[in-house]
Amino acid sequence: MSRNLVIVESPAKAKTISKYLGKDFDVLASYGHVRDLVPKEGAVDTDADFAMKYQIIERNEKHVNAIIKALKKSDALYLATDPDREGEAISWHLVELLKEKGVIKDKPVHRVVFHEITKGAINEAIEHPRMISDELVCAQQARRALDYLVGFNLSPLLWKKVQRGLSAGRVQSPALRMIVERELEIEAFKAREYWTIEADVSKESQPFVSRLIRYRGEKVEQFSFENEAAAREVESTLLAAANGTLTAVKVDKKQRRRNPSAPFTTSTLQQEASRKLGFNTQWTMRVAQRLYEGIELPGEGNVGLITYMRTDSVTLAQSALDEIRDLIGERYGAQNVPAEARVFKTKAKNAQEAHEAIRPTSVAITPESLKGKLDEEQLKLYTLIWQRTMACQMVPAIFDTVALDLAAGPHSDKGHLLRANGSVLVEPGFMAVYQEGKDDNETDDGDRLLPEISQGDTISLDKLRPEQHFTEPPPRFTEASLVKTLEEYGIGRPSTYASIIMTLKNREYVEMDGKRFLPTDIGRIVNGFLTEHFTQYVDYDFTARLEDDLDEVSLGKKEWIPLLKEFWAPFSKLVLHKDENVTREQVAMARELGTDKKTGKPITVRMGRFGPFVQIGTKDDEEKPKFAGLRPGQKMNDITLDEAMELFKLPRKLGETADGLSVSASVGRFGPYVRYGDKFVSIKGDDDPYTIELPRALELIEEKKRIDAERLILDFEEEGIQVLNGRYGPYITDKKKNARVPKDREPKTLTLDECKELLAAAPERGRRGKKKKVSASEASSKKTATKKKAKKKTKKKAKKKAKKKTAKKKVAKKTAPAAKKKKTTGKSTDGAEG
Repeated sequence: MSRNLVIVESPAKAKTISKYLGKDFDVLASYGHVRDLVPKEGAVDTDADFAMKYQIIERNEKHVNAIIKALKKSDALYLATDPDREGEAISWHLVELLKEKGVIKDKPVHRVVFHEITKGAINEAIEHPRMISDELVCAQQARRALDYLVGFNLSPLLWKKVQRGLSAGRVQSPALRMIVERELEIEAFKAREYWTIEADVSKESQPFVSRLIRYRGEKVEQFSFENEAAAREVESTLLAAANGTLTAVKVDKKQRRRNPSAPFTTSTLQQEASRKLGFNTQWTMRVAQRLYEGIELPGEGNVGLITYMRTDSVTLAQSALDEIRDLIGERYGAQNVPAEARVFKTKAKNAQEAHEAIRPTSVAITPESLKGKLDEEQLKLYTLIWQRTMACQMVPAIFDTVALDLAAGPHSDKGHLLRANGSVLVEPGFMAVYQEGKDDNETDDGDRLLPEISQGDTISLDKLRPEQHFTEPPPRFTEASLVKTLEEYGIGRPSTYASIIMTLKNREYVEMDGKRFLPTDIGRIVNGFLTEHFTQYVDYDFTARLEDDLDEVSLGKKEWIPLLKEFWAPFSKLVLHKDENVTREQVAMARELGTDKKTGKPITVRMGRFGPFVQIGTKDDEEKPKFAGLRPGQKMNDITLDEAMELFKLPRKLGETADGLSVSASVGRFGPYVRYGDKFVSIKGDDDPYTIELPRALELIEEKKRIDAERLILDFEEEGIQVLNGRYGPYITDKKKNARVPKDREPKTLTLDECKELLAAAPERGRRGKKKKVSASEASSKKTATKKKAKKKTKKKAKKKAKKKTAKKKVAKKTAPAAKKKKTTGKSTDGAEG
């Protein structure tokens, strides 16, 4: 009998921890969350102090039952779910479930957290347990309630005003707003011309480059020279003043130090993995999770390689600092170890300082030692974490920098000045191990060596180069830059960035142009609706303040119910007001393209229930407006009048079949198709309804007929009854009802009367999805009966199997009496991930 039961979130972690704790501990996984809000309206009762109605998550019910069974045989319960608010909430929910089942009773319940999966950290945590934190649980409940209240009220509104299947989230909506607003900036951007003046210069045949910084005593700004004429005038003035040479009037030599970046937080790891490895945020977290939970290493078993990967802290444990500094001295020399350990300050508000930054559990496990033991992506991410951790405790990189001011003509307050900058890396310091990646708007000239020059020296002016430039719009967001911006605004928290981005993609609010976010038409519509009608709730500062409030709840500085009341009262009123006063037409973001030459009616593009479409006329006209859906790849914001009119060429008449049926091509609700008579063939692949011709359409029709013929077994045409080959076997249909063909009957031998009898006994079509409402007690008894039935069936199968096994053994003994018994070993593998 096991004296202690330990609960973690994932089976991979359970396997590692079980090995470290030994025989007195039984370790089971909850497989993530065990309870969640009931997925229907009223799950958060706003009239009863936001009481929350939970239910067990169906897919994890069997794991909860396994925990209940194990706890009955145990003396104590240790809750070792992840060391964050989500983990705290999982532990609390599990305890609540176990109380309901009556299995905890007087057994002690301990909360322990593992910031790293190593033997020392695990034993230390077990020896110093604590209680479940009410503050963290309240903060998570408040966050869940807020997300529910926003989602369950805004999403149905979007369904009514735009189209079904849409969603609005408390944090995803401000993120979408960022992407759409950046796109609007790009579209509104007007390039502006400007010119720069650079000079190719040299001293004793050593060339270098300088740029004009003063002209006629005035500082040169970006738009000092706005066209070629102005640039050419400057060129001629400088050439005349310089007469082929420049004079060094100032030589400024300095030594510059560059300090290393802090160790990784969740946000910075996601950004750097995106820049350097091309990982998206979700994949980064998935790979990091495996490194944290433990990787099977030959001869060592499962080893946790990094500390917990959801953190906003940049602190490192003293034991880790000592190990890092020792290894730096061994590998890179004592000169690269600073006199004191470097300490970084966490920038994030209310950072969870109990956590460490993301680091290797031991830097002694080097990336080289893991080659061939990790897969390619695991090794890449581990290497990135290892290098950043080592570098953060190394001495700065030292550069010698030189700035030369060169005068064209006499040096005076009204004169012309050019500047050349150079830098040389003298001591690489931390840069010998790691350099941080850069975003689009960051530049680094790198090493630029200048010749030895003293004040008063004469420099040859070899060539003046006036160069034309145009200002560029701000770049679209990448995953890295979006995470960075969300963090700067204080929107979301470490564990949410990946899910925010995934939701935006899954809802098709954004698409990827390479690695950059591009808002879709539906993304623009949703953002337009929310920013116009729910401005406060997608405001960046409001969202950030709400995150701060939730952090205050987690610190015990605020109560969660008053916080929810403060949010809910104005929000619910606004939802009701918008539901009653905003029409679909106001939300559709209709854009007028022009006028139809034939009818004089306006032509608009707008969003409908099934996607974007072009419309000729309005709903107020006597005649019904004409509609045409946009083609794949066409955007509401880009489509022109000519392109829109092309859409009304459908349906296209292509001709007739050999037996005189009319053939046409068009696009319907379910995509493009060819029609022949009253039948349809879907168009797929490279075929296009706008360009397809009759020969190809006839090929598709013949192919459809062949497939239908193979599907048809019997056809009682006069009675409208057919026997068909279906996905799940042969069946009978009269287009109203379907009936299965009995297993003991050959479908081809069925008579009309037999078909009629089978159809009469079959259930009505469309009834499968409609379930009769039953009470909780009825549902419970039905469930119990089903379980009993299943149990009985399992026992019966087991008995049958045992009989067969016994019979086989008897035969084996008779046929091979002298055979020796061989010892066998079996390995149990568990590939599931939590």
